[in-house]
Amino acid sequence: MPREVDGASWKKHADDIRDIYEFRDVLGTGAFSEVILAEEKTTHKLVAIKCIAKKALEGKESSIENEIAVLHKIKHPNIVALDDIYECGGHLYLIMQLVSGGELFDRIVEKGFYTERDASRLICQVLDAVKYLHDMGIVHRDLKPENLLYYSLEEDSKIMISDFGLSKMEGSGSVLSTACGTPGYVAPEVLAQKPYSKAVDCWSIGVIAYILLCGYPPFYDENDAKLFEQILKAEYEFDPPYWDDISDSAKDFIRHLMEKDPEKRFTCEQALQHPWIAGDTALDKNIHQSVSEQIKKNFAKSKWKQAFNATAVVRHMRRLQLGTSQDGPGPGQATSHGELLAPETSGDPHVGCCRDCCAESAPELPATRPPQL
Repeated sequence: MPREVDGASWKKHADDIRDIYEFRDVLGTGAFSEVILAEEKTTHKLVAIKCIAKKALEGKESSIENEIAVLHKIKHPNIVALDDIYECGGHLYLIMQLVSGGELFDRIVEKGFYTERDASRLICQVLDAVKYLHDMGIVHRDLKPENLLYYSLEEDSKIMISDFGLSKMEGSGSVLSTACGTPGYVAPEVLAQKPYSKAVDCWSIGVIAYILLCGYPPFYDENDAKLFEQILKAEYEFDPPYWDDISDSAKDFIRHLMEKDPEKRFTCEQALQHPWIAGDTALDKNIHQSVSEQIKKNFAKSKWKQAFNATAVVRHMRRLQLGTSQDGPGPGQATSHGELLAPETSGDPHVGCCRDCCAESAPELPATRPPQL
């Protein structure tokens, strides 16, 4: 039976983790971890287990300890949960909530109908979750579309935030200054190597909202230095014809989040009160064709699926016929979601069930050129 050790309420001990969980498949490997699809023997609940060899953590202890501390503290319906932590022999086992609905871009591309209102609802969920983090003194620091996963295959599935490997808990009077994040989503003050705050997450949400409405990033250049220069100046446009059918309210919402001055930038609370989120200004016009075409052009899987393939779970669960009511269709049940939810990984060994599977995030490659008609 598991028991607490060393007075640490967040860590349990087990003589053999396999006494508690039946390991099914390896879903992926990270820099110093392996991710397993497993079933709890007593409840038959499917989980994702992040297995970390303690020996491999030498010199990296602070990274994983930070991730564990952050994950263990947070409980929110739109944030991938850390259920338990076990210590067994020379390993730590992080028992993670399994999310099986696939990645954000996949779901948008495979839809036949997609509107501003859909994007507004997505961003509302993200804002609510990030506001929760900020209220707890946690800055995510690496918000981006590939860290947004659908909970299940259901059409109305909620969105989940994952990957807390770069998260930071603010101490009293502490100032964040470490340059981190993903190029293209990082706020100007981070690139300027200035002290920064929770406002960096709000900038990233603005970038995500921009992409959700047009399918391409607000900043793009083959040259990183030029890309960073654009971000530092907050130089972005609502290019015709891609933005012609997007509401002024949506553009106003984005401008308030992608505000160069972090002191003037909207907080999550302010953003949640904007008419595009809280009101009825988000349009119902179908923008799926334009947005999906641009996503496929500007976010090829080779660029935005670098470290992990969240849809590996969907593929594994279908093959193993382990679907449950909470995780999507069961054996023999049809699903409205097509092949985009179960793509091949081109031999990439770095596949996983959730973005929390590794404390290290892969770099994002910028779009190579402005979007073309």
